[in-house]
Amino acid sequence: MPSLLNNFWHKPRWQLAGIGMVGCALVVCGVVLATTLNLAACPLCILQRMLYLLLGIEALFLLLTHRHRLIALLMAVTAGTGAGIAGYQTWLQRFAQGISCGGGQAWWEQFVDWAGKQVPLLFEASGLCSEAGWVFLGLSIAEWSLLFFSAMTLLALRALLMSGTRRR
Repeated sequence: MPSLLNNFWHKPRWQLAGIGMVGCALVVCGVVLATTLNLAACPLCILQRMLYLLLGIEALFLLLTHRHRLIALLMAVTAGTGAGIAGYQTWLQRFAQGISCGGGQAWWEQFVDWAGKQVPLLFEASGLCSEAGWVFLGLSIAEWSLLFFSAMTLLALRALLMSGTRRR
């Protein structure tokens, strides 16, 4: 076990793979929570779910390529985008109750609607962004997502810096 943690902490490839695995696990947790607790995901929740899946797909590219720096950069941007979306949703839930995701239907809401029609189990959005819905240890799902995306961003940036200092 100590060698596994040592590999994870000192090898960028393992860190990036870990980010992808955690992202996919969070999607599974989100779907299980939604179905067992009858929670309605909002469009911002679905965007975050899509970004977690994208992190998993980006991590799969590690198996196909040796471009760790490029993958680390892509993952840092993806996770940073997720942190921004989760941060906005957290702001909506804490300070702007009654305001939904956006006025009218923005392009991303149309995309979420389309994806929800294609794969309803994963992408159907029927909730309001300003409602927390479920709280664990005092934090809403959006707040937990903000913490995870922030940690993933920092870890991807760390992997990017590490892959720049070493040649594989």
